[in-house]
Parts: sequence; structure tokens; C-alpha cells
Amino acid sequence: MVAPEAPPDPDALKALLRGPVFLPGSAGYEESRSLWNAMIDRRPLAVARCLGAADVIAAVKFARERDLLLCMKGGGHNIAGLAVADGALLLDLSLMRGVWVDPRARVARAQAGCLLGDVDRETQVHGLAAVLGFVSATGIAGLTLGGGFGYLTRRFGWTSDNVLGMDVVTADGRLVRASEGENPDLFWGLRGGGGNFGVVTGIDYALFDVGPEVVGGLVAWPASEAPEVLGLYRAVAEAAPAELTLVALMRMAPPAPWLPKGIHGKPIVALLACYSGDPAEGERVVAPIKAFGKPVGDILVRRPYAQLQALLDATQPKGRRYYWKSEYLPRIEPALCAKFTEHAARIASPHSAVILFQIGGALNRLPAEHSPVGNRDARYVLNVAGSWERAEDDARNTEWARAAWSDMRPFGTGGTYLNFLTEDEGHARTEAALGRSLERLSRSKAKWDPENVFRTNKNIRPA
Repeated sequence: MVAPEAPPDPDALKALLRGPVFLPGSAGYEESRSLWNAMIDRRPLAVARCLGAADVIAAVKFARERDLLLCMKGGGHNIAGLAVADGALLLDLSLMRGVWVDPRARVARAQAGCLLGDVDRETQVHGLAAVLGFVSATGIAGLTLGGGFGYLTRRFGWTSDNVLGMDVVTADGRLVRASEGENPDLFWGLRGGGGNFGVVTGIDYALFDVGPEVVGGLVAWPASEAPEVLGLYRAVAEAAPAELTLVALMRMAPPAPWLPKGIHGKPIVALLACYSGDPAEGERVVAPIKAFGKPVGDILVRRPYAQLQALLDATQPKGRRYYWKSEYLPRIEPALCAKFTEHAARIASPHSAVILFQIGGALNRLPAEHSPVGNRDARYVLNVAGSWERAEDDARNTEWARAAWSDMRPFGTGGTYLNFLTEDEGHARTEAALGRSLERLSRSKAKWDPENVFRTNKNIRPA
């Protein structure tokens, strides 16, 4: 579609907001509309860069009165680019990055424009951490509304399991509180049901004793050792205490300083580990990994937790082209490992990878109906992560990802992670992510957004 040149009454919109308004062609517009995934290139009608809930309320009312499409951007890190829509009024929350920590109550209140690194930085001052993801440049809002998992998930559950409350601007322009005690139906829907019910402006997270020092990092071996290394991964992961999270990955060796130049550009297999308990015990637990075979690189050491949270950032820079396919797994089977190695050998880009995230533990102990994110039978996440530079390579890389996923999908639970769904995946995949929660989510949608104002997402229509 061809996006309109400007919204009706742009001066009226500017007068309503404390934050700036960007129109096509004006300074700030291109920055605001740009996303992490360069495959997504959309042009909103205008950008309202909000500075607080009052700006969000004013922008939502402005859009409703003029029948404008709305979209919301926090970190802009979603693989499907859900933050930006053609011809929409974009509510850019990226300046709303305040974090307030109450160490006695063990709660962090974070504005919805925060990145994971913003929260980690403030909570680690007190030796506390929220359950967040693996890349510090990810936005907290999208991560949390889609479920969220990371190094602490095995101990404490999905990110959304550890949310205590949210501040939400509704479709009719009201600011409401969502928690177990206030609007519990809305609170339930927001903990993994996606961005269907309103504009979340603030999130309260439960905090846990983690850091400031953990044992974390990677050990890498030549890809020729993949069968043995993946066998080690299976054995250690199955017996691992909840404090230990393991990730297995295969890719071309990046030009990282911790890897010898002779291995750069060649296929490797690596294990990424985080032990979030006592560091001395962590060193003992990861010792078999460090001693295994003949590694070509080893940075699995004591380090600050916040540093570990940013360790993968360089592998996910803004402006590359990304296409992912994912599936939840109940276990790691030898036959899956063989397929994993086979498709890693066919990687079409030096930036792509096949990854196994360990998540089993606390999330499996809650009932399926606890929250929409569900998938309480998942113990691992398979992520076929395509990443490349040039548009002319799109077909080759997406075809690789689809083929690898299709071949390994039979090993899955049938479920998938909402936040890893790409632009081209339809409602059937949303059903795979949300399962039996869809009917209840649809009823909640009918109550909180009966006209489907918030629909530029993996949308759930009102019942």
C-alpha cells in the first residue's frame, strides 16, 4: 500500500503531546520507523514519540477520533516487525526508559520503552535480577507480552510468570492497572497473549538474588566434533540443576577475538552456559564442559551477570535481515541431533545459526491454564536463526530456514514461541503458540477492545 503523506490535523496531534511528532520527511521519522529486522520496511502515517502515559492516552484518543490505524514500538526487536505498520499512527515508546527498584520488596518497575539492559543495569546495583531474555537490546514489552525466556527461566519460569502488574492504556483511552487484584482477566491475557488488549506503559517485575557475578560464557569446538559435543549437551542438560542453563549452537565461527584466526569462517559447535547460583559451585558444575575434547575457544568464566546478558548482542545487530523458524521440544533425541548437525552444514550465511535453548524447570510446574503462554510441556526451544546482509540473498536464506525447521519439526511438542513467529506465519502458528488459551483470550479481547483497535500484531479477534 501507499502510505498517506500526513495524518489529519498534525498540528492538533502535536499540541496534545509533550513528546515530539514526526511526519514523513521530517527529522526523526526514519529513525523512529526503523526496526531491528531490515527485512521489514514500513512507513507509518506519523510517529508520536511518547514521553509518558499521558502522551499515550492522548495519541490513542486522537487515533480513535479519526479512525486511524495504531501500532506501538518499544524496542522494535520483534522478528516479524510488529511494531510498525504502513499508514498507521506509530506510538514510539522508546524514550520511556525509566527503571525504579525497590530492593526490600524485590520489585522493579520499568517503563515500556526499556530494553533488557536498562533493567539489568538498575537491578544489578542491588544484586537482583528479573527473568528476561538473552540479548540486552531487546525491548521488555514485546518480550514479556509474548511470554519471554532467558538464562533464569529454568529457575523461575517464563518472563510473564514473574510479572506482578502492568499499567495499560485501553482502547477507549483509559489508564488501568492489571494485576492479580485489579482487572485480573486483563492481567491474565497480557502474560503471554501478545499486544492485543491495550498499550502497556509500565511493567512490575519480581526480582531474585542473582549476581552480580555468575559463571557464564561459551566453549567452542570444530563442527567435526558436533556428535560428541551434542551428546555431552544432552547428558549435562538432563542432569543439570536449575541454576544451570545450557544453549547448544552451530554456525560459522565469527571473527571474535576469543577464537583463533584459523577457525574464523569455519563451522563450529558451541555450548553457551549460565550458572546463576554460587560461582564456586558453578565452576565445579561446568568443569566437564571446559574439559571436554579439544576446544578451539573457551570464555566460560566468572563474569558480571549484566555482561553475560549482553554477550550475544554482537550476533544480533540492528539492520541485518533476519528470518527465524522455531519449535518447542520435549527432549533432545539423538536423531534430532543428527538433523541439527546436517542442517547446520547447509547454513547459507556466515551469520546464521541453529540453536537449542534449555528452558525446562519452573515453567513445567505450573498448570497449562496459568497464563496464555502455556506450553508447559516445553523443555527446549529449537531456533533456526537465519541472518544475512543483502536483499538478493533473501530466498536462499529463508528456504534454508524453512527446510531445516520442516525436517526437525516432528521432534517438537506441536507448540511454538509467539515472539519467534515471522511475518509470513499465519493463524495456525499463533494457535500453536497459544493453544487452548485462544478462546479465553478472544473473550477478553471482546471486553477490552471490542472494535479490534489493537490489531497490528499476531491478532486475536473479539469473540
